[in-house]
Amino acid sequence: MPRPAFKIGPIAHSRTSRVGVIDLGSNSIRLVVYDRLCRAPVPVFNEKVLCGLGRDLARTGRLHPEGVALALTNLERFTRLLEGMHVDRVDVLATAAVRDASDGEAFVAEVERRCRLTVAVISGNEEARLSAMGVLSGSPGADGVMGDLGGGSLEMVGLDQSVITEQVTLPLGPFRLMDVKDGRPKIREVILDELGKQTWLTRYQGRTFYPVGGNWRALAKILMAKRKHPVHIIHQYTVPGPDVAQLAGLLGRQGKNSLERIPGVSKRRLETLPYAAMVLEEVLAILKPKNVVFSAFGLREGHLFDILSPEERMADPLIEACLDIARRLDRFGKVDRLENWIAPLFAGELPVQHRLRRAACLLSDICWMDHPDYRAEHAFLRTLRLPFAGLSHSERTFLAAALYARYGGTIGDRVTSDPCELLSSEERERAALLGAALRLGHTLSGGAVGVLEHTRLQMTPEAVLLWLPEDEACLGGDVVQRRLNSVANLLGRTGRIVIARQQELMIGA
Repeated sequence: MPRPAFKIGPIAHSRTSRVGVIDLGSNSIRLVVYDRLCRAPVPVFNEKVLCGLGRDLARTGRLHPEGVALALTNLERFTRLLEGMHVDRVDVLATAAVRDASDGEAFVAEVERRCRLTVAVISGNEEARLSAMGVLSGSPGADGVMGDLGGGSLEMVGLDQSVITEQVTLPLGPFRLMDVKDGRPKIREVILDELGKQTWLTRYQGRTFYPVGGNWRALAKILMAKRKHPVHIIHQYTVPGPDVAQLAGLLGRQGKNSLERIPGVSKRRLETLPYAAMVLEEVLAILKPKNVVFSAFGLREGHLFDILSPEERMADPLIEACLDIARRLDRFGKVDRLENWIAPLFAGELPVQHRLRRAACLLSDICWMDHPDYRAEHAFLRTLRLPFAGLSHSERTFLAAALYARYGGTIGDRVTSDPCELLSSEERERAALLGAALRLGHTLSGGAVGVLEHTRLQMTPEAVLLWLPEDEACLGGDVVQRRLNSVANLLGRTGRIVIARQQELMIGA
């Protein structure tokens, strides 16, 4: 019985339908299945196979035969998994190796015959644009240059505060450089020649560089280990440009045996990593970026981002992700009301601080199903490691610390000490206050925060006041008073519960 073809092209009929993207790259093929098409899609399945389709391309002009066999076998596996997952839409994107190989069309035809998948062979400029869209989806407001290094090509795109400007694709993938004769001096000459033609790059000197691609992510992992970075997440990992350039220069001079001794380097990357490092070193020499911000978002995420409407693309990916989590986990509804209820404690906050406070409110019931003894630790680790976009590692740590305090944890203890090195003392204090305020709100309402509707907080120079209406005075008590005292102590004040008539309660609210 023939397999049904997947829906390709137009948006799936339901935004709740799962969507899959298969990326046929020069070095690897990867399938990612997302829960739905939205501003903050969550990967529910992710598998990569290093096939090396473009390994012999520069020398033979054809796809690597062993890579083709491996790719076809795994694409059939992917197809069967997609059927089992009931994925409604699958988009297959083929990049440099397939578009440049003389037998690329034959490979596409065989994929479509075996798997009933429609393959889109995208141009170099389109590959660059979609990779840049991926960076913008995960790092809103990106400003500088995006570089996506695949096995066969390097895509570079100028970004002016989220606006795509210049874009180019260059034949500087490791598989092409590996076939350059006369050793590394000649390889460096080839790299410099190609980059030297891109005179527009000098306009972006001193701004941020956003590396994308497996080889450069491998380099980020080496940096994390070397610097003992406490948050082991590639996305938004930020390093001073000179530090990255120094490591790239070192790796570009290493042989396979030397690289094998470096912790965290995949054996499948040993062959290509020195070439990737050489390209990165020369890119950074031209751009002289203040910071390098690694991006885990690239072509696949950019493709999904590109499908969204302009209005959907403008949404905040962090808040959208937190809203989705709140909808899934909220016990009693209306958890978003906490944001306004605790606002009197945070007068004068900056927009970036308000954004994080809103995210923390949405996530504030994230561990209600966990064992009470482990809720604080689970809340910290879960929040720290969630697949969020649109926030730095320090912001990620701040959110995790606030949720740790919300469940009664002490910021800076054994669980939190290493990641919290990324926070200033002021940020730690603010996270502790935010967590204590959330803990008070959940205790007062029992988690059904709609109960807070007729109560309010007020801060005076001497005290933090919790106003309760006469007919709901029963909401107060020893536990609530202790939670209120915790908030007040962090603000250098006393905590008082005030019982008042409804008219008095609403004055100044």
